[in-house]
Amino acid sequence: MSAKCTNYEAILSQDTPMTKSPDGRIRVMRIIARMNVGGPAVQVSGLMRSFDQTKFEQILVTGYCAEDESDYLETVAKDVTATRIEGFGRSISIVGDIKAFMQIVKEIRTFKPHVIHTHTAKAGVIGRIASIVSRHPSIRVHTYHGHLLHGYFGKFKTALVITIERFLGYYTTHLLAVGKQVMNDLLLAGIGSVRKFSVMPPGLQLDPLPSHKDACDELDLDPTKTYCAFIGRITQIKRPDRFLDVVAQVQASGSDVQFIVAGAGGLLESCKERVAKESLPVTFLGWREDIETVLAASDMVLLTSDNEGTPLSLIQAGMAHLPIVSTNVGSVIEIVVNGQTGIVTDLSAKALSDAVKLLGDDVALRKKMGDAANIYTMQRYGVERLVKDHQDLYLRLLSDRAKS
Repeated sequence: MSAKCTNYEAILSQDTPMTKSPDGRIRVMRIIARMNVGGPAVQVSGLMRSFDQTKFEQILVTGYCAEDESDYLETVAKDVTATRIEGFGRSISIVGDIKAFMQIVKEIRTFKPHVIHTHTAKAGVIGRIASIVSRHPSIRVHTYHGHLLHGYFGKFKTALVITIERFLGYYTTHLLAVGKQVMNDLLLAGIGSVRKFSVMPPGLQLDPLPSHKDACDELDLDPTKTYCAFIGRITQIKRPDRFLDVVAQVQASGSDVQFIVAGAGGLLESCKERVAKESLPVTFLGWREDIETVLAASDMVLLTSDNEGTPLSLIQAGMAHLPIVSTNVGSVIEIVVNGQTGIVTDLSAKALSDAVKLLGDDVALRKKMGDAANIYTMQRYGVERLVKDHQDLYLRLLSDRAKS
């Protein structure tokens, strides 16, 4: 996304309640229900770390992770400060959500943000309603890191989600989607409008990778083997059952590709039971803070999800020179150039296993696709671009508000 850069000093010189700031900075409140390890937490942390602190003052409002989740603020982004809200998190609880809502209203009235930016579904609902109720005249921005239109709920709940999002879209200044397909799905459902929507691709940065041998030694893996990595939450939408079907079919084909799983979640134990029962070549690594180590030990990355936004694990894989095999869901095709940087398939385990076997048997093809993936992702998904696009967007929206 590119947004017109607006003169910062001119915005703050406007003599309105919206733009007056005691220390001359623009105040941004970022709201997300929980900072569990995953794409949204990586993005939010990058924004909190990298904004120009001479022009912007930011606070992060978030809740707590569930017991089966790893908290990104506690394991990785320890340098990012957050205001924690009791009752705010993954689970829906009438009492807890009402308490969280009231606390967020209080935080808005205290901080008086120029911009309220909500991330992910639950925070988008509670945060935007709290903004409306607070009656503070903030710019409201919401990012769809994915959506709940496919693969999560039945018809009635999905219709209810659409109704709520349509209503909130009307009261939101600007809507962002992490990929073009995500935006198009939302527009097709009548959520938001073309005028209000922009695509804001993710942005991130990998730390230097260790050598393949050092990474394998760290993870207790055999550096002479070929490893296919599954990285992410072990939950139904990620289809770990389909992943294990792929493993079984690759093994049955006679391929010696090994598989590693970096992640945890509610279905982890059942997956381990199946792996043990069927003697599948899978090593479970649990949650890993050092994603660079996992990528350095891997030869390719596999995604088997039913639904995605713009999966950061695939961007990280590309930056690490790894080819990708993935289902054609969400905005995957904006990250993976089918046939060039990886292989995008339908949802069948057969198609996925054929692609994994093809890459597993061909070292030259893996290198060719991996190198192409590095060039493609590095050009499009750097963290510097993400930060600049957000800063420019906020300045443009505030300038438009001041003029109206």
